[in-house]
Amino acid sequence: MSRLDSFISRMQSQRAVLNHIKDTSMVAADGVILEIGLGNGRTYDHIRELFPTNRIIAFDRAVGSHPDSTPPEADLVLGDIRETIRQFAGKDVAFAHADIGTAYPEKDAQTLTWLPQSVAAALASGGIAASGLPLDHSALEPLPLPAGGVPGRTYFYRKR
Repeated sequence: MSRLDSFISRMQSQRAVLNHIKDTSMVAADGVILEIGLGNGRTYDHIRELFPTNRIIAFDRAVGSHPDSTPPEADLVLGDIRETIRQFAGKDVAFAHADIGTAYPEKDAQTLTWLPQSVAAALASGGIAASGLPLDHSALEPLPLPAGGVPGRTYFYRKR
């Protein structure tokens, strides 16, 4: 599969899961959402459109997003995500979306030493997580992917 086709597959899968979460009302209208990995801001923009009444807090090392897809300063946490995400432990987050995979196995293996625990710690009981990397953690129950979700491209969980 070409890198372009791989990217398209990942984005279509991500969109299918995000839309499913909205369509099935898995996130309360007042629940906090974490966008872990702002990047260009495309997914943040989509989440903002799907969940217009929710506070969405985005994380990244530095601002690299399009100006139209950049959160307000109060909802943007900059720095090493491994460190900055810790402040959300125990905050009963409704939904966490993480798209910080690199496609470099050694880098992603490092991320997987802290990301599953960080997401599990931030989520409320019953909270939802979607990720481009697997979040293997005893507190996170894998959920079946909806139609359009591609196994291995997007992972989907509920906190026990």
